[in-house]
Amino acid sequence: MSIPVILASQSRPRRNLLVQSGILPTIRVSKVDEPAALAAEAACRGLDDASRLTPKEQVSALASAKAHAVAALYRQTAETAHNATGELVVSRPLDDGYGSVSQTLPISEALRNHEGMMNAASGPVLIGCDSMFEFGGHVYGKPHTPQVARERLLAMSGGEGVLWTGHTVIDLASGREASRVSRAVVRFAKFTPADADAYIATGEPLEVAGCFTLEGLGGPFIDSIDGDPSGIIGLSLPTVRLLVEELGIAWRDLWNLVGSNAVKPGVSLEPAVDDAAANAASGAKGKAPKENVHQPGDGWVACACGHRHWGTNGASGVLLARRDATTGEVTHVLLQHRALWSAEGGTWGAPGGATATGESPLEGALRESYEEANIHPEDIDVVGAYLETHGTWGYTTVLAFEKPGHTVVPRANDDESLEVMWVPLKGVDNLTLLSAMRRDWDGFVERLKRISAAMRDGK
Repeated sequence: MSIPVILASQSRPRRNLLVQSGILPTIRVSKVDEPAALAAEAACRGLDDASRLTPKEQVSALASAKAHAVAALYRQTAETAHNATGELVVSRPLDDGYGSVSQTLPISEALRNHEGMMNAASGPVLIGCDSMFEFGGHVYGKPHTPQVARERLLAMSGGEGVLWTGHTVIDLASGREASRVSRAVVRFAKFTPADADAYIATGEPLEVAGCFTLEGLGGPFIDSIDGDPSGIIGLSLPTVRLLVEELGIAWRDLWNLVGSNAVKPGVSLEPAVDDAAANAASGAKGKAPKENVHQPGDGWVACACGHRHWGTNGASGVLLARRDATTGEVTHVLLQHRALWSAEGGTWGAPGGATATGESPLEGALRESYEEANIHPEDIDVVGAYLETHGTWGYTTVLAFEKPGHTVVPRANDDESLEVMWVPLKGVDNLTLLSAMRRDWDGFVERLKRISAAMRDGK
């Protein structure tokens, strides 16, 4: 099996570069406070102002900060998974009927049977990047507004600048890391104000470093490049390959889209939820946002139960409960109001989704609950799990409580939720639950109450 790759960036061009090179990465957005990261770097260098950092120093610092932020999240996930207690209850409804229990085993044993990403001998390989464009002695980030974009584009007409891209690669298994900055000189053709206005009207230059793209509509206005072209797009493939090899990992071992898994001509790597038939079968009421990208493990599975399920490796989520600090009674659960374009859109359920290739179901549940509902893994205790398996597909519901002294503040971190909120236990019956959640709800509540009572009594 190939070594999983994690890209600490939501940049579609960076992701596409890896895909075209045979690697479908898992996307994890770092959410780094960039000004704070640069201020910290300046302080480390004895500078009183981050503006005194060179462009090379800035992209290097930000690439490192992004990679380390995501690495810390994975390590927190691994620690929470390692400290999980309780039992995994397995149900095989197609064989034994819904509500039946086929097997019960300690979660620790289940983890040994499927160790996941964080217990591998090598990898996952985590890549962090950042790019800045230097022109006329000034550093240009993303222009964001048409006015700023127009000023920059007209200044760049017929000139040249330098695109700096920082890279940090971390092998999460060993903790080893390597960093390097790529540099490319870009020479622009002369273009008219009308050209600039038409380009800005497309929206393409507004959210890219330097206000231009090589692989898009801006490409024809780039006369020449000295350096690595992929670095201009935001990720220098030769640089990342060298860094991966520096960590003792062969680049070919990262390929997961070659051979039998190769992308066929005409096959899209965009979300399969856009498929009209799948949408209708799953109760979705629209298409996924264009910003969504295909992740390893995304896809529909045809099931013997007569339905199509999301997640080629299965799926999982976290049902998080809040306990009264004095009595220990379960008072609230954190639920997600599902986006209309998702399966059974508009219903409520536990935040979750497809398990990524290489993840354990527990790792996938912790990742998905953070991405969708802002549930930080260090703020919760995993106390049990329930797996409903249909043979070719299964969904694992991870049961968890807020840690004593910790508070989970729900927030929709992505576009898969209409809202995320703490719901009083008695108020759940007033909501329209996801069909599987509704079917299992009484059992989940009974089990959470039983676990809470045992914790209160010290059993």
